[in-house]
Amino acid sequence: MNLVSLQALTLKEEKKMKRIAFLDYIRVFACFLVILVHASENFYGAPGSTDLAGPQSFLANEADRLWVSIYDGFARMSVPLFMIVSAYLLAPMKENQTSWQFYLHRFTRILPPMLFFMILYSTLPMLWGQIDSATSLKDLSRLFLNFPTLAGHLWFMYPLISIYLFIPIISPWLNKATPREERFFIGLFLLSTCIPFLNRWAGEVWGQCFWNNYHMLWYFSGYLGYLVLAHYIRVHLTWDKRKKFLIGLFSMITGAIITIYSFYIQAIPGVLHSTPVIEVAWAFCTPNCVLLTAGAFLMFSCITREVAPRIITDLSQLSFGIFLIHIFWLGFWVSIFKGPWAMPTGIAIPCISITTFICSYLSCKIISYLPGSKWMIGA
Repeated sequence: MNLVSLQALTLKEEKKMKRIAFLDYIRVFACFLVILVHASENFYGAPGSTDLAGPQSFLANEADRLWVSIYDGFARMSVPLFMIVSAYLLAPMKENQTSWQFYLHRFTRILPPMLFFMILYSTLPMLWGQIDSATSLKDLSRLFLNFPTLAGHLWFMYPLISIYLFIPIISPWLNKATPREERFFIGLFLLSTCIPFLNRWAGEVWGQCFWNNYHMLWYFSGYLGYLVLAHYIRVHLTWDKRKKFLIGLFSMITGAIITIYSFYIQAIPGVLHSTPVIEVAWAFCTPNCVLLTAGAFLMFSCITREVAPRIITDLSQLSFGIFLIHIFWLGFWVSIFKGPWAMPTGIAIPCISITTFICSYLSCKIISYLPGSKWMIGA
């Protein structure tokens, strides 16, 4: 065996050894929850809508109101969990790594698959008449500006890119920050998560006005707060396993109840609603969602096994591809479980989610055997 092959093997083994089992479980869980959110959205779109929820929402009956509230509300931890996992692994960046090395490594993994699927979502739906050529050309012309019409889930990529861009900038501070300093940052972040509710009840606050969006806590808000929270949990949190599990369970249940109930009390069946209004507590940076997410993360962190089962590791490695591809399968299974195999909402939503998840995984697994698959699905 030559030196190059030996080095490649060593790097491969090192990468395998560095896998953190509980993070693999979280990736799989969060990936499924993303699909659960999108499956639920097909049950509260505006009249005539057959796609994901838009600016207006409509609950047809009490069953839709109940089950959408439960499934979609609980699953709102999905995006923040992905953010925490990324931050837990990547922040701060390695001491011997430059910013440009970090950017090159991260962006060569996520940008080619993202661009590949943006092109697919801009073109393939023409084959089954979901979009026309004018929409396709418009989407293709805007590839470097925003996600395509039928790929709304790719909004997530832009905050993720932003977090990656910021990690080299915040890393020096994280390396020297004391636990108290990080708690101060997290406290301001938690205060900033109250902004959606303050805006609803008190109007513009802390400098907000029509010519200024950047309120007092702007630079402590958003997904950056999850990044610092992840670092604090990994480096400074010293709770034992039992304490982490119990506090995590309490936080998750409390966050879930608030998140679910906030939607349920507003989503009156038979009434056309403004989606941002009834989803006010479903924003990913709200106090209840932070509770829900942090609680679930703490509970998963109690998993002490060094290696996850092979299927979990495999699903985790393909989770990015599953996320990218799942909308193609989602529409098909929605048409089945709301059509010829129509079921009660409480059963239909998980059925759509499970079948979409399985088909997306199998599709990515097949793609993973192709040469250059990492440029298509990131694995």
